Amino acid sequence: MATGRNKLPDFFSEDGIDPVESAIGSRKRLTEDDATSSGKAAKSGMSTKKKAGFYLSREILERFNRKFHELKLAGVAIDNKSTLLELALIFALDDLDKGGKSRVLQSLRS
Repeated sequence: MATGRNKLPDFFSEDGIDPVESAIGSRKRLTEDDATSSGKAAKSGMSTKKKAGFYLSREILERFNRKFHELKLAGVAIDNKSTLLELALIFALDDLDKGGKSRVLQSLRS
């Protein structure tokens, strides 16, 4: 009886073969030195990125998209929606670090 022959791969593990990398080849990952020498990479924190999946209400998503396009039309130098979302999350996390004075924490408790 063969037990290991039909074992399915763990697509969520951090090690192993990356199917996208296998298909298109490896791409150069930014190192800390690259991120600090490149102004754009240093500003947006692009040393390493990983795709994240979250569910958002339609209202929040529409508001986010509208605000992104308003900023672009106003001439704000913002590369993409990921950059805007990263900055918003940084502000929210910094606010949570304030403890009891955190507006985000107060909203969660009410």
